[in-house]
Amino acid sequence: MKITATTFVLGCLATASWADDPWLSIPAAPEMPPANTSGTAEINGINMYYATYGDGEGTPILMIHGGLAHGDIWAAQVADLAADHTVIVADTRGHGRSTNDGSTYSYGLLSQDYLALLDYLEIDQVHLVGWSDGANIGYSISSTNPERLASHFAHAGNVTLDGIDPSVETNEVFGAYVGMMAEDYAAMSPTPDGFEAFLGGVAAMWSTEKPGGLEALSSITVPTLVVQSAHDEAILMAHSQAISEAIPGADLLVLEDVSHFASFQKPDAYTQAIRDFIDQ
Repeated sequence: MKITATTFVLGCLATASWADDPWLSIPAAPEMPPANTSGTAEINGINMYYATYGDGEGTPILMIHGGLAHGDIWAAQVADLAADHTVIVADTRGHGRSTNDGSTYSYGLLSQDYLALLDYLEIDQVHLVGWSDGANIGYSISSTNPERLASHFAHAGNVTLDGIDPSVETNEVFGAYVGMMAEDYAAMSPTPDGFEAFLGGVAAMWSTEKPGGLEALSSITVPTLVVQSAHDEAILMAHSQAISEAIPGADLLVLEDVSHFASFQKPDAYTQAIRDFIDQ
């Protein structure tokens, strides 16, 4: 499947058929709670926005958002988890408030950015909660720098292109998400008029086969929970099952009555799933 910027720009114009089923809509995330600290880290040629919340003892939680999004989409989860954990969010290179230096997007580069951010914050190890591209970044870090991860909650990631549902190209809910993120980009980005070029760069990454595929996962030692939504618009159930089988010791969790956007649709249940995994 080839994902193009034009496909998604057109998809943004679609009107989703909102219904009572939670997987057919994407509620707006609430406002972020006040941060303990926030700023931009000058790393790898970019300015990377980050914020920290809570002051719980133990290993911090790093939450990595999906493609086109930004750290504030985790507001509901942060408000809960920060009560007894230290939580870190950031805007991936070129996303939200972070800049890009013209580099081509790749999961290897984005994982290096997050490792550099942890170095900047003087944090040795985190529990990683990754959604979509965030999960893919997590798989990259698990493979290259496993000592930096205490665990990986990996929701809706993929390691081969055939793990993507081809119907996502015309899916109305996914198109509505792109439209939401276009509005957020215009409000947050240092280059507010650059969404179409940004979308094209990220879509090119989505369409590039990842090195190693499923076979590369066999060497991962990080405790991993592979998370799949029952109504995911983008990732095939069989692919998540294959990932969970390829990573030694990994488990598979299926989230019922939600889609790719589960953290928006059932935020309390999503946060509880994170807690159940991390706190075990």
